[in-house]
Amino acid sequence: MAKTDTSGGLSAEERDAVKQRAKELREQEKAGKSRAAGEKALLEAIAQLEPDDKLLAEGLRKVVTEVAPELVPKTYYGMPGYANSEGKMVVFIQPAMKFKTRYATLGFEGPANLDDGDLWPVAFAIRNWTPAVEQKVIELVRRAVS
Repeated sequence: MAKTDTSGGLSAEERDAVKQRAKELREQEKAGKSRAAGEKALLEAIAQLEPDDKLLAEGLRKVVTEVAPELVPKTYYGMPGYANSEGKMVVFIQPAMKFKTRYATLGFEGPANLDDGDLWPVAFAIRNWTPAVEQKVIELVRRAVS
């Protein structure tokens, strides 16, 4: 008898992310849109990251705290992220090690105001947190919440 693949074609990492997201949604339902609960979950997610990814996530946290304090910290499929007042994800960081890629990804979701005509980027590869990277992230986050 052949084994049935019940994963839907998802990798182990992707299945873990889906499970993490389901857990997050249950926890968020219990906690409401609590900034404190979101901050706690975010800090726990950052603490579990590999050193290089942790540096990037801490850099994003610093930028969001300074230029978009209205965004609510939360996790997104287990990744550090920030949502608007409606609970919709605006910006997040996908750690490189989560999906075993050579770079982390700074991602923006639909509520981010990055529109630029008919085509614009919503994700950026990021390998190091440098002053130039920080400045670009500041500009993007500022624009995303404008």
